[in-house]
Amino acid sequence: MKIGDKVRVERMPDGLPPDNKQLQTLFGGCVGKTFPIVAFDGDLVELHVGEVFGKPAEHHQIWLEPSQVKLVEV
Repeated sequence: MKIGDKVRVERMPDGLPPDNKQLQTLFGGCVGKTFPIVAFDGDLVELHVGEVFGKPAEHHQIWLEPSQVKLVEV
């Protein structure tokens, strides 16, 4: 995977605090949706996901392990 590739979010990260509704909503709203890879932070894939919530893409960012996304378009 590289910057610009499109990936589908397959699952939420393990270990999200169940009582943190904001994080649950943020990550849960992205599952099943496709985003371009914006950057990498170590082994994590950075996605800008604001559009899911009616905002500019860069308004919300998430970082996922490569095993939590699936490459759908190069």
